[in-house]
Amino acid sequence: MKENVLVFDCSGVYEAQGFLSFLDEKKVPVRRLDLTETEGICCYCSEDSKEGILARLEGRLPLLRWLDSGDYHYLTHLLALQEKEPFHLVLLDHHPDNQDPAFEGVLSCGSWVKDMSAKNPMLRSVLTIGPEGCPEAVPDAWIAERRGERVYISLDKDIMAPCHARTDWSQGTHTLSQVEHILEGLLDGRMRLAAIDICGETAVSKGATPEDLRINKETNIALYTLISNYLK
Repeated sequence: MKENVLVFDCSGVYEAQGFLSFLDEKKVPVRRLDLTETEGICCYCSEDSKEGILARLEGRLPLLRWLDSGDYHYLTHLLALQEKEPFHLVLLDHHPDNQDPAFEGVLSCGSWVKDMSAKNPMLRSVLTIGPEGCPEAVPDAWIAERRGERVYISLDKDIMAPCHARTDWSQGTHTLSQVEHILEGLLDGRMRLAAIDICGETAVSKGATPEDLRINKETNIALYTLISNYLK
């Protein structure tokens, strides 16, 4: 059976919140990459760990990916290195993730967009939605100018208010409905989907409460349901 969801298990959070059980109940084919015992991957990714992860990203990857906490958002950069055709990145995030890394040359959750812009020859442009000074939604004109071109969508749930997502970073004010509307505009056929990934969980090891896990599970289910309808 063809896998249609890729899950990076870095902290065990998807099992704790019941999202993996939901996918199993729905008989969703899942490719799970277990990184729970991998060292040097939280917030910063060591060179050895990066090479190990890249070695596991072989074959045709599912278009829909879950990346765990925002601590691992740099995985988008590693996943996008697998793209063989040009694409545009649309980042939905409360943070731009284009800072200089605290340690020169080390990939991090706060610098990965800058790394991606410098090191991915297939990347044509980056549109960031959410941070101060950035648009709150994707302008229709932006999509119209790129009609028929490929888009990689990366969603950090910290763009949303805490009633819709519980993350371990500062959060924005978008509602789930606003995020869904943005995704619908990008998935409506005017652009071709390269891939879409989602992060922004809070792990039990970082203090997630049962309520945090419930809210994140419900939002993940809503996002999966919406996106999978467009991928059929």
